[in-house]
Amino acid sequence: MTAPDPEFIRRRTTEAVLADGTRVLLRPLVPEDGPKMLEAFDRLSPESRYRRFMSPVDELSPEMVRKLTDLDYVDHFAWAALAVDEPGRPGIGVARYVRAEDDPQVAEAAVTVIDEYQGRGLGSLLLQALGASALEHGITRFRGYVLEDNRAMRDILEELGGTAHHDGAGIVRVEVELPIADELRSSPAYRALRALARGEGPRLLRWGALWEHPG
Repeated sequence: MTAPDPEFIRRRTTEAVLADGTRVLLRPLVPEDGPKMLEAFDRLSPESRYRRFMSPVDELSPEMVRKLTDLDYVDHFAWAALAVDEPGRPGIGVARYVRAEDDPQVAEAAVTVIDEYQGRGLGSLLLQALGASALEHGITRFRGYVLEDNRAMRDILEELGGTAHHDGAGIVRVEVELPIADELRSSPAYRALRALARGEGPRLLRWGALWEHPG
């Protein structure tokens, strides 16, 4: 595991204010975030854990944590969201992509937000930031797998232009072309996220004021 350049992380770190005033710190995930990831996992409800991993998972093993935090920031990238106003700035959300081996322009993407922060737009912010980073590395389409009854995540993906396909019993595959959401392509929000992905930060991102979304 190679530690990322601190300057790389600093220039991609920003504070975002959600529509309801919630302040989050958005930055690339780093190997040292393993403990924060374990703490965030403990704050996920059993239902949220099942929807993320599509199977019952009671704990993250050291090997799982290692794989989730061992990033090269090109083929495997992840954004972390930290709660600015909570003691210790705990992790409250993660969005990651992993480039497909059979098609370098496609990546499998996933977003996880702990339960008490769901419904505030954080999932949409993480997904948009992930899309901006993916474009910087030649990825033009996200592929995500969600449970058929995960209506909240399906709504976010489909409202952002995703198309859904049944991929097996109870599982839906969603394909999303990048950049995400036609209305965002020329907006201040999209330009800010692209600048952040390129390392032109830090900057303050008022997400709710730039582009409101119910996700």
